[in-house]
Amino acid sequence: MLGGELMAMANRILLKVENLSTYFELKKPHPFARAPVVKAVDGVSFEIGQGKTFGLVGESGCGKSTLGLSVLRLIEPTSGRIQFSGIDLLSLGHEACRRMRRRMNIIFQDPYSSLNPYATAGQIITAPLKVQKIGTPQDQARRLRELLNLVGLQPQHHSLYPHQFSGGQRQRICIARALASMPDFVVCDEPVSSLDVAIRAGILNLLLRLQQRFGLSYLFISHDMAVVQHFCDEIGVMYLGKIIERTDRRSLFKQPLHPYTQALLSVVPTVERSFKSLSGRIRLIGDLPSPVDPPSGCRFHTRCAYAEKRCVAEMPTLVEVDSNHYVACHRVAWQG
Repeated sequence: MLGGELMAMANRILLKVENLSTYFELKKPHPFARAPVVKAVDGVSFEIGQGKTFGLVGESGCGKSTLGLSVLRLIEPTSGRIQFSGIDLLSLGHEACRRMRRRMNIIFQDPYSSLNPYATAGQIITAPLKVQKIGTPQDQARRLRELLNLVGLQPQHHSLYPHQFSGGQRQRICIARALASMPDFVVCDEPVSSLDVAIRAGILNLLLRLQQRFGLSYLFISHDMAVVQHFCDEIGVMYLGKIIERTDRRSLFKQPLHPYTQALLSVVPTVERSFKSLSGRIRLIGDLPSPVDPPSGCRFHTRCAYAEKRCVAEMPTLVEVDSNHYVACHRVAWQG
């Protein structure tokens, strides 16, 4: 019976995102002009199972963080659907959404700027409990002691301020705050990118231990392919607001299909590649285009060595070219 329950939990979809878009309207250049629109997230779909980690990778400015904030409704999406435990989050009113946030939280990239410098570690960690009115003051004090122990901090640390901690300790405070309300789902927005290399492994291992202990589901946002390879179950590669490749970790690192994914992986020295098309680093042509005026057709065609006329005129759709391996590329779909 227990084995069956664990199997059912492992197969349960906690979060389902369908065709999610988040657009931002900019200031008009003059009164009679149409307001420019930034398509930060443009028709993204993915699922995260209970106790699983979905990685989101891509260059800075591709929309990863906006997507994470949109899933939590910290930024209101323009369109699409977000189902959390079968509940449509976008249909919830303000109060219902606030109550639902007990079950979801976020760990921000910078562990210093995301902490109130005038609050102690104890006040920061228990803030979600006070806002959500969870437990009595005695319960909150007991929960604070539990959380400090969980993340590897000492009980006396509760009275210290953020500037009195190291970068790794500050990120542990952020993790403790994210776990205060006992959520099921946590967005990890570049949680180790601002830390020294020697400290990153400790934070990643802590996140893995917490996931195993509490069955947490993560949306893990990163630009570091080596970290994603270590941490994630499934991965979506994002470019200019769209997911252009999505599959499980092993398939992505063994046989990346999209030219952009191949370029990202070519700079990771620890990845063992079996595909013959790569012989060293692939250098992308030019810079990431502006999301205000993205290229026509395939958004990657301006930097792709394989671009053809069709790529300029027609946007590829995300299609399944192998078992649970989705790619948005005319060339890959044609070869498949």
